Amino acid sequence: MSLAQHSHTQARRRLRLPSTWSVGAALIAALVLGPILAVFWIAAFPSQNIWPHLVSTTLPRYLSNTLILMFGVGLLAGASGSGAAWLISRYDFPGRRWLEYLLLLPLAIPAYVGAYALVDFLEYAGPVQTGLRQLMGWQTARDYWFPEIRSMGAAIIVLAAALYPYVYLLARNAFREQSASSDEVAQSLGVGALGRFWRVGLPLARPAIAAGMAIVMMEAVNDFGTVDYFAVQTLTTGIFSVWLQSNNAGGAAQIASTVLALVILLVLLEKSSRRRMRFFNLSTRHRPIERRPLSGVAAAFALTACLVPFVMGFVLPGGVILNHALDNADNWAVPALWKAGLHTLTVGGIAAVLTVLGGIFLVYGVRISRAPLPRLLMPVTTIGYAAPGAVLGVGILIPLAGFDHVLADTVEAVTGIDIGLVLTGSAFALVLAYFVRFFAISQGAADAAMGRVSPNLAAAARSLGRTQGQTLRQVYYPLIRASIASSLLLVFVDCVKELPATLLLRPFNYETLATRVHDQASLENLGQAAPAAVLVILTGLAAVALLARANR
Repeated sequence: MSLAQHSHTQARRRLRLPSTWSVGAALIAALVLGPILAVFWIAAFPSQNIWPHLVSTTLPRYLSNTLILMFGVGLLAGASGSGAAWLISRYDFPGRRWLEYLLLLPLAIPAYVGAYALVDFLEYAGPVQTGLRQLMGWQTARDYWFPEIRSMGAAIIVLAAALYPYVYLLARNAFREQSASSDEVAQSLGVGALGRFWRVGLPLARPAIAAGMAIVMMEAVNDFGTVDYFAVQTLTTGIFSVWLQSNNAGGAAQIASTVLALVILLVLLEKSSRRRMRFFNLSTRHRPIERRPLSGVAAAFALTACLVPFVMGFVLPGGVILNHALDNADNWAVPALWKAGLHTLTVGGIAAVLTVLGGIFLVYGVRISRAPLPRLLMPVTTIGYAAPGAVLGVGILIPLAGFDHVLADTVEAVTGIDIGLVLTGSAFALVLAYFVRFFAISQGAADAAMGRVSPNLAAAARSLGRTQGQTLRQVYYPLIRASIASSLLLVFVDCVKELPATLLLRPFNYETLATRVHDQASLENLGQAAPAAVLVILTGLAAVALLARANR
């Protein structure tokens, strides 16, 4: 260290000034938490308080529908995901090796795309009902009964089919890690295969399954495209209705605060259940459970049970969308499609880079800082991922619009130039929403990657005169760049698929692939929506491939 650097460090220590890394980490944490705190502030001090009106009219319906949707999707996704994970991890049957990874593919298809595909496939003019009428000789809908497609039940099925991989992935890993000893003891006591699942395997894997179901339920609360298309009124659709149709931002914030309270309660319950349940492997010789071969009826049942969620979550929606994309090949040449693709690539790419850089800065700043505040704020910044996109839209757009007007008026008063709304009139708000929403992904990846780097390497670099920034670039970065590249891809894919925040925060006449799919499908024009949906699915497949590779 040079004499000047030494003197600067000694002076800062005497003045007890926080380091640049500490200040930066605290600012990033404040940026992530700001929109969430803004929602509660706007809800507590609205310009026009319609809370009593909401409570007496629409809020109970929004809340009850949201709870039904949450628990319905959670239970169905939990049952299908944990059941498939048990069969894949404990038994060997034809197709098992392929299905182990194929069961992850529904993560590539957003739930709203699945909703459009299901309605197109099962509606009155769709191939199923048309085929039934031709086969049975029916003439009109009065001649037969068919379940209502746009309903709560259909929304639960679509969301569960799209989200069950979260449960499947965590449950599969939990079942794999269980010891053969417990299974053998249960078998020696005469417990059958189903009994071992209920009494041994499931209780031991319950924390992982509960965590997966909590993620699924939070994603169900966040969903807008599916429930809006199926005309199911939830808290998320209520935010759009009260804000955009009734023009009441305070009422929207009050509904958003209800959503946040519900999500925070769900997170606390999930953490509490895992804290109360701890399992340890007491055997000094841990032996993994060997998969048992199945044949005949048992193999056919296992194969069918694993195929059903895969077909519902990937084959059906992917096949319908691809069919429309091929039948309407001329729509691939529409300029609006590629303009939306360019917007998606630009905004998603910028947001992904900034989010990953912010995560690295925060984690590294907390690691080298002695200040307690950044350490306290770091775990709280993950709440952004649990906050629905519509909630973040409220917390970002309203304060940002106020600041934007003040900025424009100030610049005009000083220079005489009207710069307009440079923040809310551009994609800045959209990038900020993506940053807050998916910051937990980059933070978690950076924290895990840096945790695998020995502190001795950083200490050695510092002893050789390297600054904190040089240590990050020359020591940490070469060792963590693979994890950073993975988190960059995952954040980008989530930005591409995000719909509620994009609908609320996009500038006027600004389309992304997700909003183009939603807008065209809402107009019952699935042929125009299909090319954009295919591009979204292809982007999602890249992330699923990365996820499958990391969880071999």
